[in-house]
Amino acid sequence: MSGEAAISVRGLEKIYKGRRGAPDKHALKGIDLDIPRGSMFALLGPNGAGKSTFINILAGLVNKTGGSARVWGFDIDENPRNAKVSIGVVPQELFFDAFFTPFELLEMQAGLYGVPPANRRTMDILEMVGLEDQRDAYARTLSGGMKRRLLIAKAMVHSPPILVLDEPTAGVDIELRQQLWRNVREMNDHGITIVLTTHYLEEAEQLCNIIAIINHGEVVACEPKEELLSRIDEKEIIIDFSEQLTEIPPALAGLNSQLVTPNRISVQVNKSTTSMGEILASITSSGLTVTDLTTSETDLEDVFLQLTRGDA
Repeated sequence: MSGEAAISVRGLEKIYKGRRGAPDKHALKGIDLDIPRGSMFALLGPNGAGKSTFINILAGLVNKTGGSARVWGFDIDENPRNAKVSIGVVPQELFFDAFFTPFELLEMQAGLYGVPPANRRTMDILEMVGLEDQRDAYARTLSGGMKRRLLIAKAMVHSPPILVLDEPTAGVDIELRQQLWRNVREMNDHGITIVLTTHYLEEAEQLCNIIAIINHGEVVACEPKEELLSRIDEKEIIIDFSEQLTEIPPALAGLNSQLVTPNRISVQVNKSTTSMGEILASITSSGLTVTDLTTSETDLEDVFLQLTRGDA
């Protein structure tokens, strides 16, 4: 089983029946997807793309319509219990019993998963997410960031090898977001497979090594981050001159150039066909004095919009 993916789905479908004459909703349209063990994997997509349905099927909260799914090598139909205990899901919604402490909540969660008292790691988990000092505080007194970390702790009580984070930093301030990601990186360093859904694309770009994009219930991309970012060939070069210009210099006229301000020119190039050396040679031959030069590369947002815009 060691060579299998952490999560593997084939032809996974989900159709929600329409009520009172409303049309059926085809939430997942026969998707195929493999999530490698030990990876930091991002599952991205617009609202309503099918991400939550996908996660809820894996967690045993939603019944699939068709296809197959394996979690840590266990088929969710043939071995539902083993599949469920192999995955921990951190939901987007903050929901706790306000009159229990973090220690009590983790103990109860461990009991629900059948973890014997001698095998529970309640304090270790609280320390891992930075809540050891709040172990006896009522959950209602915790800040939003602490509640997010408590959700992660609850998902870890049964030591699952896979942790799914559904919009974990929504509404969390910058400092707490950074602390949260430090915790998640440490978990990944210890071999836990991390699956992240987020609308903060810069987070996915910084954290994850493989990115899948789902749109209208279909996987439109699933690639290593570097390959995905290389899909867009465009690059922008911004050049500032000490001289005041009224038009594009002849040396740059052959390029896709635009006069942004009297002393700034923007040049759009295709990285595969135009080298930086050619650009620099054209700038030098213009005889103008360059005060600054910056480049803007493709980021994940550019690729995401290209793949999900319209009927993509």
